[in-house]
Amino acid sequence: MLEARLAMPGPHDLFARYTFGHPERAAAELRTVLPAHVVSEVDWTSLRREPGSVVDPELRETESDLLFTARLRTGQPLLLYVLLEHQSSVDRWMALRMLRYVVRQVERWRTEHPESSRLPVIIPLVMYHGVDGAWTAPRRVEELFELPGEQWRTLVPRFEYLLDDLTAEREEALRARSGPPLARLAWLVLRYGRTPELARKLPDWTALFAQVHADAEGAEHLVVVIRYLLWVEGDAAVHTAARRVLHSVLDGQRAEELMGSWAEEMIERGVRKGLTLGRAEYILRILTARGVQVDEAARQRILTCTDLATLDRWFDRSLNATSLSEVLDGLAQ
Repeated sequence: MLEARLAMPGPHDLFARYTFGHPERAAAELRTVLPAHVVSEVDWTSLRREPGSVVDPELRETESDLLFTARLRTGQPLLLYVLLEHQSSVDRWMALRMLRYVVRQVERWRTEHPESSRLPVIIPLVMYHGVDGAWTAPRRVEELFELPGEQWRTLVPRFEYLLDDLTAEREEALRARSGPPLARLAWLVLRYGRTPELARKLPDWTALFAQVHADAEGAEHLVVVIRYLLWVEGDAAVHTAARRVLHSVLDGQRAEELMGSWAEEMIERGVRKGLTLGRAEYILRILTARGVQVDEAARQRILTCTDLATLDRWFDRSLNATSLSEVLDGLAQ
């Protein structure tokens, strides 16, 4: 079983989840990073996405996780835990976070398989493309402990995750990776999407954009890529370069429609964000005034909610609430 959990619900995570949420493209990432002996032993035709997170072409998510299942060629299950990490800075404590995720996953597996006396293999993987350069955080959890001497190292937990550091890859290497056109373009976009080089490099990827567009769902994929690029790096030079690429791949009218729809959406998105954030802050103020305790998880759930209908429902409930469970959906009453 391969589980891909996105650490943050921002545009980078949504784009990566949209791209690598498809088994064929997920397999391309895994086959690139995993050791050769693992790649040869996995039955890649068995890789399946389980019911879970869905990300639409407008980069909106409807659920929280991506979940795939895969088996070894021998028929044994293999658990591949994948965290697609898109922080703007390196997280020193990633090894501890990954260890926590892995433990949580095996505990869930034990609950679902009480008859088993062994655990499935778990291979944790971090994909990184932050703006601070190469990944520098420890990859082994034992490196996080302050040890009196080297001989103490065997006494602390030993755990290591794999890393796909896109920032350490040259453009030629990313373009040469094996995989569907959208996966190869996504690696480049994630690598250079927030760098000053983006506008200069976009024209060099025109042929790859054309390959993406030629796929069965190419029109949708192209919209997602352009939407992401203009979302994370929307300066004038990027706009101009993206427009030229689109005119090379699409007819002029469709290219301008896409660029125009993006501009309108950014205006609408800004208005909608202001409305939802304002409503969320009102809910928190009301709960505070009523003496209702709000933990950090609930606070973030309210502040990051983007659905006005949900916020309206929570707002109405908060007016007379005496506990948090009376306000938020899904909490125990």
